[in-house]
Amino acid sequence: MQPGLSARFIVTHLLLPLAMFGLLAVGLELSAVDVTVADHIYAWGGNAWMLRDAWITSTFIHNDGRKLVTVLSVVLLLLLIASHFVPKLKPWRKGLWYLAASAVGAGLAINVLKHLTHVDCPWDLLRYGGQFPYLKKFATHPEGLLTGACFPAGHASAGYAWLGLYYFARDLYPRWRLWALAAVILLGVVFGIGQQLRGAHFLSHDLWTLGLCWLCATLVYMAFGRLAAARVSPDLH
Repeated sequence: MQPGLSARFIVTHLLLPLAMFGLLAVGLELSAVDVTVADHIYAWGGNAWMLRDAWITSTFIHNDGRKLVTVLSVVLLLLLIASHFVPKLKPWRKGLWYLAASAVGAGLAINVLKHLTHVDCPWDLLRYGGQFPYLKKFATHPEGLLTGACFPAGHASAGYAWLGLYYFARDLYPRWRLWALAAVILLGVVFGIGQQLRGAHFLSHDLWTLGLCWLCATLVYMAFGRLAAARVSPDLH
């Protein structure tokens, strides 16, 4: 961990968020909230995933959402390259490297976990017209059921992977840090709800994605240290 990060920072940005995430994750795992929410969506569609192929969820939120994130990634890459040649962008260079590292790290972590956890999407379950039984995320999966790749939520991670923008703004533009955080969370929530309405994920899948992406953004920030040489308010660290 880089020097200059206070105990208060560790508590407020790492320990408390992890504690809140842990309580919510355990609560969702022990309760029937996941299937209750999915049951209501499925019943609302006439015992079908009515919005699975709808324009608003499939084309706009899912497909066009991916295009938006691709554009953001290209812009980040171009800015990162330019920061090595354009003097006015030099103060951003470390922050841009941090954004790239945290976003790529979060995306890779979610993708790897999706292929290790073997959790099925709701639309693949017998309960919702599919072919596989519903199993809790951490239940032992029978040998023939190690095929699912729906947990954590991949599409929501395309939004939440940008949580590093909070730390970027926190060090370079402190007044905008909460706006940056709100914008990223809103994007992740929209992506997540869109996929829930399609039957691709349970609510808890999105919660885990949010928690893991925040953890990744925070740990990478702790490794990088302060992203700007300029002084910021001491109560932020």
